[in-house]
Amino acid sequence: MTTKEWARAALSHPAFTGISRAHLGGLIEELADPWIAWCESALHERRGGKRKQQPGAGPKHDLVFTDRVLVTLVHLRTQLPHAALAELYSLERSTITRAISEIRPLLAARGFAVPDRPGLRLRTLADVFAYAAAENVKLRIDGTETQVRRPKAHRPGRCAFVSGKKKQNTYKTTTVSDGQGRTLWSGADRPGRMHDQTAVRTEGIAEQLRLHPNVKAEVDEGYRGLANEFPDQVSAPPKKPKDDAPLGDQYAWREQRRRQSSARICVEHANAEHKQWRPLQRFLGRRENYPATHRAIAGLVSDRAAQRATRRKPSTELVPVHATAR
Repeated sequence: MTTKEWARAALSHPAFTGISRAHLGGLIEELADPWIAWCESALHERRGGKRKQQPGAGPKHDLVFTDRVLVTLVHLRTQLPHAALAELYSLERSTITRAISEIRPLLAARGFAVPDRPGLRLRTLADVFAYAAAENVKLRIDGTETQVRRPKAHRPGRCAFVSGKKKQNTYKTTTVSDGQGRTLWSGADRPGRMHDQTAVRTEGIAEQLRLHPNVKAEVDEGYRGLANEFPDQVSAPPKKPKDDAPLGDQYAWREQRRRQSSARICVEHANAEHKQWRPLQRFLGRRENYPATHRAIAGLVSDRAAQRATRRKPSTELVPVHATAR
């Protein structure tokens, strides 16, 4: 039989948590106060009034706060079943489930780390655009999908999760990164049937583009409507010329498309970092827990990505088609 001390020492390895031990220590310290505040609020709601016992009185937790954070990170990194984690700690599965349900929202609410700005975190799309306007950052925007469980038969909205692209039941999330693939924001979680552009429009991206006319963004074909509405701010791949177009126009289109793809590939790399965590490869939990899971993982990934040094290199402007020699 394993002991809690042994389980804590083994599971704190970066292979299980996905973060370094130094990062883990800082994360536990960061979440301690929000967790205490949440516990006080829960006690107040249950008792319907002021505290009747001194702090520390009453039954003790079977799983201390440090272990609660640890099992949540292990579950987010490996999607290890709750029953397996309970066996390691010699506890009931319900104890692990309750611990994860308490810590996961705290991780999701942390927001996303900002490169070269320790202590500053972005939590909304408005924060991202304000940061991009202040720091002159060109944004990269892309959507990603994760397979989720299919809703039960005869349930309303059962087809809402069927993705026309993946041909599976998915959840769609929008990711925003900078030019080096460092995650700045991840959100706008919507059922997979919704179009990429519609999902991010419901989050208010059009209003943010109007409020910050100097902010520019690179997108893919899925955001063609945004590029048409904001041609000076949003750059999408050029439209393919007709089959009977001159050969020079076709060569120019290919080169322009290659450059645009090269400019926005970094957001694909950001999504790839998220997909290294098992739940975002195929989510096996309840669908209503997916948004908090994705935000928690993306926030942890952004902590590591923000530590990468900023590389300075000259920007490459796209060459118009008519300017290319035929």
